[in-house]
Amino acid sequence: MPSRRKFLKQTLLSSAILLPGSIKKSSELMQDKSESDGRKPRIISTWNHGLDANEKAWSVLHQTGSILDAVEEGVRVTEADPASRTVGIYGFPDREGIVTLDASIMKGNGECGSVCFVRQVKHPITLARKVMEHTPHVMLAGEGARQFAIAQGMPMEDEVLHPESEEAYLEWLEEQEYRPIINIENHDTIGMVGVDADGNLAGSCTTSGLAFKMHGRVGDSPIIGAGLYVDNEAGAATATGLGETIIKVCGSFLVVELMRQGRSPQEACEEVIGRLIEKNKDGIEDMQAGFIAVNKDGEYGGYAVHPGFNYAVQDESGNTLEDARSRFT
Repeated sequence: MPSRRKFLKQTLLSSAILLPGSIKKSSELMQDKSESDGRKPRIISTWNHGLDANEKAWSVLHQTGSILDAVEEGVRVTEADPASRTVGIYGFPDREGIVTLDASIMKGNGECGSVCFVRQVKHPITLARKVMEHTPHVMLAGEGARQFAIAQGMPMEDEVLHPESEEAYLEWLEEQEYRPIINIENHDTIGMVGVDADGNLAGSCTTSGLAFKMHGRVGDSPIIGAGLYVDNEAGAATATGLGETIIKVCGSFLVVELMRQGRSPQEACEEVIGRLIEKNKDGIEDMQAGFIAVNKDGEYGGYAVHPGFNYAVQDESGNTLEDARSRFT
């Protein structure tokens, strides 16, 4: 594969500096690197758990040369993490005590797939890719998505809450009050976007959604254009935070379109957060949302409504965790 050969050529020297598992703090690198620098390949993902996800994605990209493989395998790490309360089957349940999952995946040529409100699937991101590659559809939901997973040979997991999720659910049942708290438990998503050495882009997004949501609630993560959007001509973006606010502005699509018009990834993220705040003025003090983006040249950026959102950046210089700028401080 030409792209794989080019990737291996560009990263051969860096492998002597960055071995799998090597993580540098942003404070060690930010003196000579800014959010506007262009470097390829590059992988970006949301929140602290993005560090481990990036490490896996970088390794897969090195092995296969496929940015699509990388963004799928990267977020699978978080989906399989028993410590995650906001992604995967170990996450917090809905109001009925059931964990339901959403995920989407997209290539730079426009091909995409997603699943929503699906149960018992350990890796909904892989199921979303199967929808993309093995059906004429973009999205499958609920029982239909579960049946498709079975037909594709994916095992079904037992519907048993993780002890920490069960404890939190039983505590919530005492008052049954739904009041989102911003930035709690790294919120509810891992989104990942990446660009390979040839400028090909891909992205993924997966979540167990808001804790104690109404049964059947679907957020932005599986909605192409809201929680994730990728276009090889411009860039890729993904979102995290309160999904309803992100859906209202078609957030990730808008970030990419602004990059197409010439904004840097940072400028695009900031402009969309401004739009989101304008459309969601009521309760903005208790609402968090954030975007990360990368363009076809490897420049990247991230921005949020409130402080507390961070994201991981992986390139040949290292794997760093960076605090996003925000509209309010």
